[in-house]
Amino acid sequence: MNSLKSLFPLSFGIKDVAKLVISIIIYVVVGAVVGFLLGILGKIPVVGLVTGIVGALVEIYVIAGIVIAFLDFFNVIK
Repeated sequence: MNSLKSLFPLSFGIKDVAKLVISIIIYVVVGAVVGFLLGILGKIPVVGLVTGIVGALVEIYVIAGIVIAFLDFFNVIK
C-alpha cells in the first residue's frame, strides 16, 4: 500500500466530496496537458511511436489515480 501512496499521492487522504472533485480535476487536467503536448510531438515521424506509448501510459496513470481516489473515498482501501 505504501508504494501506491507514493505513486498516487493525490488519491489518498480524501475525506469529503470537495477534495475528491479537486483530485479528479487535477488528474484530468494533467492528462489533458500531457496529451496535448504529446499530440504536438507526435507529428514528428520518429518520435510518434514513443509519444504514443508514453500517452497510453499517462492515460493508464490518470485512470488508475481516479479509481484509487474513489476507492479511498468510499473506504474500500486503506
